[in-house]
Amino acid sequence: MSEAYAFDADAERTAAAVLDRVAGVLPADGSPYPLHAPRIDGKAWTYVKDCLDTGWVSSAGGWVNRFEAMLAEATGARHAVATVNGTSALHAALLVAGVRPGDELLVPAFTFVATANAIAYCGATPHFVDCEPDGLGVDPDALEAHLGDIATHDGHVLINQHTRAPIRALVPVHCYGNPANMPALCAVAAYHGLPVVEDAAESLGSSIAGTHTGLFGQAGILSFNGNKTVTTGGGGAILTDDDSTARELRHLTTTARAGDGRELEHDAIGFNYRLPNLNAALGCAQLEGLDQSLVDKRALAVRYKLAFHRLDGVRFVDSPPWGTTNNWLSGIVFDDPVARDLARARLAAAGYETRPFWTPLHRMPMYAGHPRADLHTSERLGACGLTLPSGPALAAAH
Repeated sequence: MSEAYAFDADAERTAAAVLDRVAGVLPADGSPYPLHAPRIDGKAWTYVKDCLDTGWVSSAGGWVNRFEAMLAEATGARHAVATVNGTSALHAALLVAGVRPGDELLVPAFTFVATANAIAYCGATPHFVDCEPDGLGVDPDALEAHLGDIATHDGHVLINQHTRAPIRALVPVHCYGNPANMPALCAVAAYHGLPVVEDAAESLGSSIAGTHTGLFGQAGILSFNGNKTVTTGGGGAILTDDDSTARELRHLTTTARAGDGRELEHDAIGFNYRLPNLNAALGCAQLEGLDQSLVDKRALAVRYKLAFHRLDGVRFVDSPPWGTTNNWLSGIVFDDPVARDLARARLAAAGYETRPFWTPLHRMPMYAGHPRADLHTSERLGACGLTLPSGPALAAAH
């Protein structure tokens, strides 16, 4: 038997074992298992109908205020500012944090492309750093080592010695709902005088030592896209405990209206980023079911964890030791990328929708030439990771 044939045979065995384990969690019965379908129940129809009946469907109305209040209560944030999506939320949060054209921002290469896009919208440059394999967030030790190699302080400003650009902020991401190691990352950022803006788009319900993700820096953002734990169809929000930051965010995302807004006077270049009332009404119903959704998703993740326990060549991505995940998307990491691709094909044929982990952003043409650290962990995760069906309704499948 040739070495190449033996390698393929091992990958086939691993792929078959993965299908067997997933089928043990979600029995194959001919029905498709989507990656993450929304669960629309409770008072969703009633709340949305109220918007239709009253005509308050756009970016003003009582449901927006109610949604923000419920979100602040759910996360423990002092302020929640609702926006049309998570990308607009991050764009606004970065601008209020002082990001300007020509700046560089430290951001993981392993994240959804919207994180880097929001930086680019500011005229700034994503500076890619590596992640750690357990929680999938920015690796604080690797970050500190990288800054020691390439950065210098010019007064109160951190400068990239190679590009001479100011490094203005750190943008950690809570990947697939798993909290990044924020205490360690905030310590690195504080030492270098960098503000922190968290991309917590996927992590509603995740926390570290009782503090919700998104509340460790100046601001943090959430997404309520159709595949999130809570959905408003399309929507996002910015969380902050800082009163001044909240005022600036509300002003900027409401087209920078001056005074009470009735005279349509504007005092800056603002953005039409506020969440419509119609979406907010759906979000209120969704937030009423958040606790149950988190319970159901965690129950499903536990079943996956048990199913993949001690399966050679495959590791389940568990909640990191420093925090608690919301289990937005349960994921596994293969030792062998060939086995990952074979498993994905087998799962698809059996009706299980999966998705490979993100392609690291420095591999995309628009970001290929950007400054970056060594990214070996990001590369490996991109080649070997796979997300599994994770919707809250699947917890009932047996």
